[in-house]
Amino acid sequence: MAGELHPGIPTADPARVIALRPGRPARARLAAYARLAKLGMVDYYLSLLVVISLTPLSRPGLDAPSWRASAAFLLGEVCLVSAAVAYDDITGYRDGSDAANYGTDPLARRLARKPLLAGVLTERDALRFARAALAAGALLWAAVLALAPHRPVWAVLGVAFAAFFVPQYSWGLRLGHHGLQEVFLAAVGWAFVLPLHGLLTGTATGLAAVEAFLFGLGPLLFGVYSNTNDIAGDRAVGRPTAACLLSRRGNAALIAALSVLETAVIVAAALLGAAPWWFPLVLLPVTAARAAQFTVGMVRGDVLRGRLIGIRAHRVLVAALVTANLLAAACSAQTGT
Repeated sequence: MAGELHPGIPTADPARVIALRPGRPARARLAAYARLAKLGMVDYYLSLLVVISLTPLSRPGLDAPSWRASAAFLLGEVCLVSAAVAYDDITGYRDGSDAANYGTDPLARRLARKPLLAGVLTERDALRFARAALAAGALLWAAVLALAPHRPVWAVLGVAFAAFFVPQYSWGLRLGHHGLQEVFLAAVGWAFVLPLHGLLTGTATGLAAVEAFLFGLGPLLFGVYSNTNDIAGDRAVGRPTAACLLSRRGNAALIAALSVLETAVIVAAALLGAAPWWFPLVLLPVTAARAAQFTVGMVRGDVLRGRLIGIRAHRVLVAALVTANLLAAACSAQTGT
């Protein structure tokens, strides 16, 4: 039955549940919707910084239509991700996994992040919000295609596929519930970089492909730590994340391999000429952050702190990529190439 929690899974402490009474201020309701949309998690939205910094390496600059297309793309990202996470909260509320993962440890996981579980919003509120966000995201990305200065077929298809699949994580096709969660987390990041770069420049350079791949690894490399923490709740509802399917040692090996893959791609990009020779040096802080993340999260067993380090590492990655792109553009301008 809709809204019924999974039997046997503990619910949130009733003392922590705050009902949203009809008379509460509109500001409180807006804050609840902002938490439902996870607007504080800006990590996917940083993709625009990477794309904008890449653009001068392929064309002289952005004209007014390009800036408008970029702004519409960002707003569309926000709407589509908001729809996806709202649907995910609805699913987690219905099957009880959020109650298992958050209700038993509210101080560590901050129960307020889950307004349905906290009783601040109703399931009907969340469904209306998710549908509206999905519609707005689709309209905004349609506007992007109309405004973009270039429309290579691969980029147009990339935008269309992303618009369709991003909300399907826990709803519709429920991709995250069929063993595809880890691929999904990375693919969303790739889709937020490379198609927009193609729409703005008409090209798909090797460096853009490398940076899109690295950007997508960022959310994956803190998502796998979240999944490690959520093993009990995910197993209870049959969500087959890698952390649930693998042994503890196997899960740690997967996370180590993903961390090493990030560094290997950074080094390979420079060795193969897709990026400047100094590219790995600029991204060295990212490699150091990954080592610290694995040590804290996997070796010492502080998984949630490892997740936090991963979020910060992703933001360091974005800053490093933007720095590398600006340096490359300056070097190109000096040499006249």
